[in-house]
Parts: sequence; structure tokens; C-alpha cells
Amino acid sequence: MNKSDAHFKESNATVRVPGSKSLSQRALVAAALAQGDSVISNVLVSQDTMYLIGGLKALGAKIVPVENGFSVSGTSGKLVNGGEELFLGNNGTALRFLTALVCLGKGRYVLTGEKRLCERPVGALADALGEMGVDIRTHNNCPPVEINANGLAGGRVMLKDIESSQYVSALLLCAPYTPKGIDLTLQGEVVSTPYIDLTIAVMNDFGAKITKTGKYEYRVAAGEIYQGRKYDVEGDASSASYFFLAAAVLKKTIRVEGISRQSKQGDIRLLSILEALGCKIRSEENWVEITGKDLAKGDFTFDLNDMPDMVPTLAVLSAFREGQTMIDNVAHLRIKESNRLAAVVAELNRCGIEAREMPEGLVIQGGKFHPAIIETYNDHRMAMSFAIAGLVVRGIEISDKKCVNKSFPGFWEELKKL
Repeated sequence: MNKSDAHFKESNATVRVPGSKSLSQRALVAAALAQGDSVISNVLVSQDTMYLIGGLKALGAKIVPVENGFSVSGTSGKLVNGGEELFLGNNGTALRFLTALVCLGKGRYVLTGEKRLCERPVGALADALGEMGVDIRTHNNCPPVEINANGLAGGRVMLKDIESSQYVSALLLCAPYTPKGIDLTLQGEVVSTPYIDLTIAVMNDFGAKITKTGKYEYRVAAGEIYQGRKYDVEGDASSASYFFLAAAVLKKTIRVEGISRQSKQGDIRLLSILEALGCKIRSEENWVEITGKDLAKGDFTFDLNDMPDMVPTLAVLSAFREGQTMIDNVAHLRIKESNRLAAVVAELNRCGIEAREMPEGLVIQGGKFHPAIIETYNDHRMAMSFAIAGLVVRGIEISDKKCVNKSFPGFWEELKKL
């Protein structure tokens, strides 16, 4: 038995995370547009991905389950229009990706979803598509989105001060199928840039040609369309974060399989914050092991603009740490599955922790966590973050456990392993 195996035996728990939601959705879109057949393995099977798969099938892609994934017969960019409304639940990524995608087709498309999805903005994307000649209507810049499609010309487009990187990814993903290609420039504030990098990586993997001509300038060549291929989705860094949090607050060693510290997913950078706060981290190709130690005391400020989904995770950790934590540059969290800033503050306050909203983020004062019934706001990340607090504090109950099905249906089973 080598040293690594010996250390493995000492791990307090080993858990496995499902495939990345971000990579699953991007790979499914590329495969649905591709020429030829793809097999995508380790796809996350959750509410969100099933809504996207339903939408892609309605547009003509043939998608069937196979062992550990899906077989996808692509459309070569020639979308069908069955006339039915595309209902996408509360999947903001799918709504934005398919808003751009259906513009490649012909005829009238309507994209909608649950009440919360119809409160989440899509105006900047609609404006950009409108500038390319698309006949598109939104309701106060939100879904339902109605499009009278007749192909997408492409060309030069600028997005300014966008509140979601998904607009960028949506335009990039369909760019190879436009006659002119797309020259995309981002101005002003840009949020969640690692997700743009993930989109570009998947596009490259499927054979598109993207050139970065400036810091926030992208050129996608016309005609270099996606080709079917085998694609393996790596584990989800966002889902892994809850077990990283568990190790930190329990002061135990937890190994998370299916993910590496070298991942391109932006949320893996939570590990660097945990290291700064005193945790020890080891990683190899297919696992990360985190050991919780006494958490650093004092005041810290963290800019989470590039990994906004980590705010609830870090907020819960901050409640257990002596000192003040400021989480900055995340105003765009107000338009997520819930108003995530207000939700985190309300639930920390409910648990006796002093926390308040700022224009750009949150301030949390570490203290004594009290038992409480946690309201989730139908937000999977609220449920999973506060569930970890329940490992330390008896009497923490999650009011809506099913909302984790959006991204991590097996979460409660994995949690039992701790």
C-alpha cells in the first residue's frame, strides 16, 4: 500500500459528485447542433438538464439515454419548429442558450418557464439579437420570449454591463452557424467570466474556431460547425463545494471523487479561499481531499464576482468563523434562482447570525448558530449550503429538500456518508 492509499484510509469520508451542470449543458447544446453523432458521458441528470434536453429534442436533436450518459444525433444547425412552447422550468441557462439557438431556425418560437424564470432578465441578449435583425419580444425584458425566426446573420455585436455571462455564451454557441460569424465585444462590467471560458473550451472540443482578439473580444468563424464526438463531462465543482464546506466546519478530512483542482470550472477556486482560512488541501487527477483545521480569525474580504454560486457556501462558513467576512462584487446574485443575497441574509439572521446586505454583496459576523427551520426560496444552493450547517448544529431543518433536484438529485444520499 503506497503512502497515498494510507492517507486515503485515514479520510473520514469519501463522496462522489455528479457531472458538471455547466459542462453538461454546453456539451448537450454543441452536440445537438453538431454534424453527426456524439456520446456524452457522465452527464448530470437533474431537473435543469432534463428541461434543456426536452428543448433540444423539440428543436430536432435525437437524444437517447445510454450507459452513463446520452447519445445525441445532431441537427447540423438545421432546427425544426414543431410549434410547441419551450417550457424550461427555472433553468436560466437553458432559457438564454435556447433564446439565441432558436434564431437559427424558422418560424415562431415561444420560450417560457416557471414564475421565477419569468422574473429573470434576458433583455440584453434580446437587444443583441435584435441588432442582428431578429424579430424578438420579451415581457419587461424577461420571459416569456417570442421570436419570429428566419436565421441569424451574425456580424459585430456589443454587450455592455451585462448581469449574466450566459448572454455571452448563448451568442458564442450559435455563432458558427451564422453566415458572417460573430465578432463579440464586451464593455463595462463583466460577471462570471470563467463560464465564458468553459463555453469556449467546449466549442473548441467540438471543432468550432474561436479567437480571442482582446481581453473581452471574441471572434467566431462562420462555417466551422461542430462535429459529433465522444465527450466526458468532469465532476461538478459547485456540487463539490458543499463537501469542502463540510470538511471545514466539521474539522474532518473528506475526499471528493470525480473532480480535480486543475478543473477549468471557476468554482474550484473556492479551495484557495479555504486554504487562506486554514484548511489543508490535496488533489490528484480525479479527487480532491480537504482537511478542516481551526479557521483563521479576523476580518476578510473576498471578491466572488467570478464564482457567484459559491456565495451561499462561503456565507455559511463565515457564520462559523470568528471575525467579519465581506463578500463583494456579487450584486448579480439578486437575479438567480432566488434573490440569493436577500435569502442568505434572511436565513443567517433566522439562525442568530448577524448578516446584512450591501449594494454589492454581504457582510457576515461570525457567531453562535442557532437551530432553525431554513426557508429555501426554491433555491437548490440555499438548501445544500444550510444542510451542511445542520451537520454541526442540531435542529437545523431544511423546509424544501426536493429543490436540490435542480442540480444534484443524489445530494441527500451523499450527505449520509458524512
